Amino acid sequence: MAFSRLPNDELLIRLSGCWTLAEGVPSTENVRSECGGASPPQRVSFDTRAVAGWDSALPTYLRGLLDLLASHGIEADRSGLPEGVQRLLDLAAAVPETEVEAHFAGGSWPTRLGRAAIRRAQSATANIRFLGEVWIACIRLATGRAHFRASDFALTIQQCGADAVGIVTLVSFLVGLILAFIGAIQLKQFGAQIFVADLVGLGMAREMGAMMTAIIMAGRTGASFAAQLGTMTANEEIDALETMGISPTEFLVLPRLLALTLMLPLLCLYSNLLGIAGGAVVGVGMLDLGVVSYFDQTRNALSLADFGAGLIKAVVYGSLVALSGCLRGMQCGRSAAAVGKATTSAVVTSIVLIVIASGIINVIDHILG
Repeated sequence: MAFSRLPNDELLIRLSGCWTLAEGVPSTENVRSECGGASPPQRVSFDTRAVAGWDSALPTYLRGLLDLLASHGIEADRSGLPEGVQRLLDLAAAVPETEVEAHFAGGSWPTRLGRAAIRRAQSATANIRFLGEVWIACIRLATGRAHFRASDFALTIQQCGADAVGIVTLVSFLVGLILAFIGAIQLKQFGAQIFVADLVGLGMAREMGAMMTAIIMAGRTGASFAAQLGTMTANEEIDALETMGISPTEFLVLPRLLALTLMLPLLCLYSNLLGIAGGAVVGVGMLDLGVVSYFDQTRNALSLADFGAGLIKAVVYGSLVALSGCLRGMQCGRSAAAVGKATTSAVVTSIVLIVIASGIINVIDHILG
């Protein structure tokens, strides 16, 4: 590597030889001394005609060199670099580095507080905008003007419904079994073992069936929605849809929202039955209750209103899980790390909203009697 001064305060850097990892690369100290001298250049250009061969060592070295020049406010002319190296440098500059979280950034506490407030305001604005777009898409669907592929809708229904039956079966059966076991320990002290059927039936029908199914779908399907849409955002497929005049909300979000909202009540009913069956295993096996008497007690304890309350919750939970997954996927950044962050955020947001919605619906149920 050699230097030569050109007119107009321009520094020409001549590169020669083989620039590979095996051969090694020189230090940037010579360039640093040239830039930090008494008369630093205003512009730096490159001459690479004598470079015999190169691999990733050359773009890596030049990237550090360009950062050094930028820190000194010196303009860099990259036209003399090989075309392949220029493309690699452009690609490296196109993908931003992972930003440091604001709470790790420097500054006084009022500065950090202000940054946090700005982030919260921007996030709230983006969330409201997304909900408005979904609402408009639903109105267009009701008027027959929404556009999405029926095959995508059918595939999403299968993924949200039939493909989730296995894990819902396992978890629901075990939840019913655990509820019955905990109730049996207490009720057995008073000789009221038969009321285990009431406990399990009411618990599954009104609360646990819908909530456990929704949490399962949040970790399974909501995360899948966020990962799918996040990957499409990172690959600029969302931008391509907008360029072609296709609404991403109608084409991608709407079928997922409809599919999960329709499938979760059905899975909730299935979960209720499996939970009651799990409670029956404990009631018949541990408490010596008859099968007929157990299910007769369950039938007397439950009403259609109990199942209706659970189904209403399932519809609300399904829409919240779908909206959370799609929202985080659409807000995803353009890197692999951002996709993982969006997936995690979708699951956390879904579970928090499920718990909040459960409390609100229970209060409304109590007020309405």
